Amino acid sequence: MSAPSLSTNPHVVAVIGGATAGAEVAARLAGKGVRVVVFEMNPRPFGKIEDGLPRWHEGLRNKEYATITGKLSLPGVDFVPNTKLGRDIPFEELARDWGFSAVVLANGAWRDRGLPIEGADAYVGKGLIYQNPFIIYFNHLEEDIEPAETFEFLDDAIVVGGGLASIDVAKVLMMETTRAKLRERGIEANVLELEVKGIPKILAQHGLVFEDLGLKGCTIFYRRRVEDMPLAEIPEGADEKRAAKVRASRAKLLDKAQGKFFFKMEPLSAPDELIVEDDRVVGMRFRRTEIEGGRVKMTDETYERRGSCVISSIGSIPEAIPGIEMKGELFAFTDWDIGRIDAYPNLFSVGNVVTGKGNIVASRKHAAAVYDAALESYLGLSEDGHQAEAILSDGMSEAVSVTANAILAALGEADTPSKDVFASILDKVQARQKEVGYGGDLAAWLEQVKPKERA
Repeated sequence: MSAPSLSTNPHVVAVIGGATAGAEVAARLAGKGVRVVVFEMNPRPFGKIEDGLPRWHEGLRNKEYATITGKLSLPGVDFVPNTKLGRDIPFEELARDWGFSAVVLANGAWRDRGLPIEGADAYVGKGLIYQNPFIIYFNHLEEDIEPAETFEFLDDAIVVGGGLASIDVAKVLMMETTRAKLRERGIEANVLELEVKGIPKILAQHGLVFEDLGLKGCTIFYRRRVEDMPLAEIPEGADEKRAAKVRASRAKLLDKAQGKFFFKMEPLSAPDELIVEDDRVVGMRFRRTEIEGGRVKMTDETYERRGSCVISSIGSIPEAIPGIEMKGELFAFTDWDIGRIDAYPNLFSVGNVVTGKGNIVASRKHAAAVYDAALESYLGLSEDGHQAEAILSDGMSEAVSVTANAILAALGEADTPSKDVFASILDKVQARQKEVGYGGDLAAWLEQVKPKERA
């Protein structure tokens, strides 16, 4: 790492998380002469783009990889991989003792929101699965790595959710169970081709229809109505005519997705109790709901649904960090626009760690509207092979701009670190880089840790 002259030492800002939001804020600050140190918990700085965005989004993933790499390679940006806040460096030590002018949380939302059933987590690995590790496993399935967790792609699964992520889970299940059935017939089907063309077209190429496979298919259970699904967003201030159009669009998108991937949907159903036999989840009891004034109302009606497993896909939230107060599922921010916390005057936050959402669409939506064509492309429902979804990667800058400007304003009123503090920070950064084997060349490092395909 090449350090600037200590006679011109600038402000030094720590950014926690190197993916979409972290790379963007790092680039903006470095462009204003701020020295930025980006701490990333993984070997690669691609976050939910790599682990949470299903691997059939090849074009969008590659575009984001290039964008993030370019921003983290700018002069004045130092990258520190394999370093997790709270695990490798205590948060309070980094925020208070290292001497950083500011610390920016951009570490996203990696923890699954708990299934709202008392005692449910005792059955994780016993028929209960959470979305984030499930999608991570799917994304790295064809790489020559030892997965942290392994999963089976089971037919007749129960998916609890209703957002884009739950549709991703359903698509994974339907495509992988379809591939398994085709493999039994000596037919190999590629995931990417299957996702672009859809299950009906691939089956038709082999003279088959879905019923020939003997699959029941998975079912998404959602506590609201189909038209309430958080797919297309109703613009702020929209009149009822516009809102009704968006709700109709949601139903249309879901119908197209079901026709292409054969998953089922059960609305107005809230999880009520797990059905457990022999210490394993074999289904779920649901409670019927009603929507009154836009709010979910529980009824006295319940029903049971048995299935091979339960996959919870009801949202992602930030992981707790020792030293930062939580308020419910999120950090106890006192300024939600730029993620400030009173206990740490030099702390700012940006991206999904503020919104408490965990997918790229939610991340981008923090700043800009998602266009209908881009959303349809993202869902794999258009004939463009996901080309139009690229617009989803163009909306982060406005939200990051607000935070970056607030940081710059705060730094403008503060003294830069002394020569000794500046040198101490760089020494600690270099020591950590050496400890994890990072030589300071991001391109070379990414080539070194690039996943290899499974033989």
